[in-house]
Amino acid sequence: MTAARKLPPLMTVDDFLAWEGDGTPTRYELVDGVLRAMAPGSLAHGVIQAKLIINIGNHLRAQQAPCVVVTTPGIRPLVRADWNFRIPDVGVTCTPDRAGDRMMSDPVLLIEVLSPSNEQDTYENIRAYATLPTIVDLVVVHSTRTKVELLRKGEGHVWPANPTMFGVGEAVELASVGLTLPLTEIYMGTHLAG
Repeated sequence: MTAARKLPPLMTVDDFLAWEGDGTPTRYELVDGVLRAMAPGSLAHGVIQAKLIINIGNHLRAQQAPCVVVTTPGIRPLVRADWNFRIPDVGVTCTPDRAGDRMMSDPVLLIEVLSPSNEQDTYENIRAYATLPTIVDLVVVHSTRTKVELLRKGEGHVWPANPTMFGVGEAVELASVGLTLPLTEIYMGTHLAG
């Protein structure tokens, strides 16, 4: 068993990307230069994330879109860009992959799966993602109840004051990828299905 190494007090994104970790399986993201541990998700969290990847990926392939869906992509928000490297649950970009890329370029859609233990961090990340000029849709999918929140950039590239909410029996329209996704598809296989 490898002993955990002491965490650095402050890091830049370049330091973070070069860092070999703390010797444990803990995953981190970088928030204002400080490492923030990412708690393992619940089974429902993992199923929801997988369903999103499958549904969006199948849609993009059927549409022969040049876009790709990625699980836990690295995102560098524009706010304090040298000190922030956030990791959403799902992202979509239409920019081709380049060898050696460690972060997603030009995301158009970012999705966070919300768990009770990460609520504050999730909404903080959403605010950071809104600084990216290419983002069209920001989505929060709840993992303890059937609820999806959608923020879509409007005319003049202005974000709405409040998200549009979706619940049981509804579908969320992801304009960024041209997909209307029923919540039943997102929650299928979880205790929230049906």
